[in-house]
Amino acid sequence: MELNKGKSLLAGAVVLFSGAFLTACGESKGSAKQELNWMTSAEIITMDPSKATDSTSFTQMENTMEGLYQLGKDNQVKQALATKAVQSKDGLTWTFTLRKNAKWSNGDPVLAKDFVYSWQRTVNPKTASQYSYIFSGIKNADAIVAGKKKASSLGVKAVGKYKLVVKLEHKLPYFKLLMAFPVFFPENQHAVEKYGSKFGTSSKTTVFNGPFVQKGWTGSNLSWKIVKNKSYWNKQAVKLQQVSFTVEKSPSTAYNLYQDGKLDTAILSSQASKNLQKQAGYVIRKNNSTTYMQFNTKLAKFKSSKLRQAVSMALNRQALAKTLGGGFTGAVTFTAADMTKVNGQDFTDLAQSKTSKQVTSYHKKLAQKTFKEALKDLKLQKLSFTLLTADDDSSKAIGEYIQSALETAFGKQISVKVQSLPTKSQFSKMDSGNFEACVSGWSADFADPISFLDCMTSTNSYNSGKWSNKQYDQLIAKSKTVSSSSQRMKLLAKAENILMTDQGVTPLVQSGSAWMLNTKVKGLIYNGSYYFEYAYLE
Repeated sequence: MELNKGKSLLAGAVVLFSGAFLTACGESKGSAKQELNWMTSAEIITMDPSKATDSTSFTQMENTMEGLYQLGKDNQVKQALATKAVQSKDGLTWTFTLRKNAKWSNGDPVLAKDFVYSWQRTVNPKTASQYSYIFSGIKNADAIVAGKKKASSLGVKAVGKYKLVVKLEHKLPYFKLLMAFPVFFPENQHAVEKYGSKFGTSSKTTVFNGPFVQKGWTGSNLSWKIVKNKSYWNKQAVKLQQVSFTVEKSPSTAYNLYQDGKLDTAILSSQASKNLQKQAGYVIRKNNSTTYMQFNTKLAKFKSSKLRQAVSMALNRQALAKTLGGGFTGAVTFTAADMTKVNGQDFTDLAQSKTSKQVTSYHKKLAQKTFKEALKDLKLQKLSFTLLTADDDSSKAIGEYIQSALETAFGKQISVKVQSLPTKSQFSKMDSGNFEACVSGWSADFADPISFLDCMTSTNSYNSGKWSNKQYDQLIAKSKTVSSSSQRMKLLAKAENILMTDQGVTPLVQSGSAWMLNTKVKGLIYNGSYYFEYAYLE
């Protein structure tokens, strides 16, 4: 999922603040008022599961909507709407039995047909979902997305009210993880058709089937809340009565509110993270997410891989990570490190070659030499471009670092302007290709390298820079058809190496962020998103 830069670049690893479950329909054993005041660093873009792309929106969906599975501790899937799942011997058919006591907030029961409607709507080219690609592997999905078959031919059908059957074209090792991702959640057809183009653009034009219902989001405001859903099938497990959210793009402002008791959590600035390490409530969120730079390769000047390599080698990623503080580390691959192990070896180590290591390392002199050669090849005296970022403090700091590093390395031969915009405006420019270079973030939707690498195939909508490499595309496609897990990882590692060697994207940092958290908050699950179903205040 694309990251809202200010949201602390959430993704990936799990931190569980455990505590004994409470009793009596969510009432605390103690006298604490079961309400939280929470922050996020970016606004919601949409509550439409077919159209969401950003982590703030997905976090809201994960707490107010529900699919076949949820992600529990350590990214382990647990049953949600599915009470039973049966996989055929050949691995190509999944049959799910749904619980019969799940309801939408408009009173409708949650039925198998809601999944069929949702999935068909998402893969339908008319919906223009940027996540339609993730259905690849489900029967006919690729052909539907390509406009070659009708959405109704997708390999999913409802058998009666509570049985869902999914047909695959080939085995998907990560299928259950996918089912916990909001893009695969059901959608209420009555609501989608009632609200039309306004569906998911505000709390009032959205329906919910999760542990909470959302209130007060108008589509553009910076505060809203989620309230315990009294119709939720598992309401007895929900302790919190509500969580109030505010968008705080400045870590210093958020920390001041935290100190004043007006927030139960706050993301910390680099300096604050250094000063508060020994304070009670200090936590580090290590994430399966990468912040990177993309160049618009539709522009002649950025078609040069030599130019992109020179830029990469001019960046000291460890210095950038130190500037950002918290748990940030320098990133030398697009796929996040420490996410996937292959026979005891980290996938990212397997994916690096001597050349890719060189172009993703800091080599100032080699960068200068390569940059001069690239300008000569392009018949340019100077490279000038605008770097697009989000407008939160972390994103602006990254943009300023890149600007300073490149102008220090290349002097008068380069001019970099940083343009920081609200997340929604930034995404709009990226989606339309109306940019020269941009700082992006990607958080793994599930713990597998394909969640990163799929994004950079030639036709993927998240490939904003439109980098294209036929061999890369072939490797990704082949990885989806092989039955051997080790062979699959070798193909993905080779693809990662091509992406890095050519600098299709320029990785910057892997995110990890420092937060202050009210020590009285218990039962909170963090899977790259905060999940509040079992959280409470003691």
